[in-house]
Amino acid sequence: MSETKPEIYTRVGKEIAAVIDGETSAVARYATAACLLSEAFEHFFWTGFYLVDPLKPTELVVGPYQGTLGCLRIPIGRGVCGAVAVDHKTLIVKDVHAFDGHIACDSRTNSEIVVPVFGADGQLAAVLDVDSTQVSAFDGDDQNGLEAICARLLHGVQS
Repeated sequence: MSETKPEIYTRVGKEIAAVIDGETSAVARYATAACLLSEAFEHFFWTGFYLVDPLKPTELVVGPYQGTLGCLRIPIGRGVCGAVAVDHKTLIVKDVHAFDGHIACDSRTNSEIVVPVFGADGQLAAVLDVDSTQVSAFDGDDQNGLEAICARLLHGVQS
């Protein structure tokens, strides 16, 4: 019997938590999450993080990811990632081609989910961006699972 999507997220969340327990580097925590998430779901075409750039706080800069070449920088407020950086709320886009202002880092992407990641200070630190070549690839199970995993990335401790 195969695992359900929520069961996969629970398992992968535990795996990520075990690996990052006590890890002080946010980049190492993000790299671990991107890798394990990408490996867990076949329909994850691009899985990675865009970090708030402390030197250019109006931009997100590509961080650890798995997949094809990503955009190097995304202005906050533009595209799906930029919208999440402004609103601080997860956004599921069933068809990116219908999203006004979508930034096409790879034209094969058809749907996307972006989740905000907050630092210890409560400020936005990054966004987790997951793309799929499938239309309507993401749903509430993805949102719940990814939000729980992103919450664990905060301090690198098990929760």
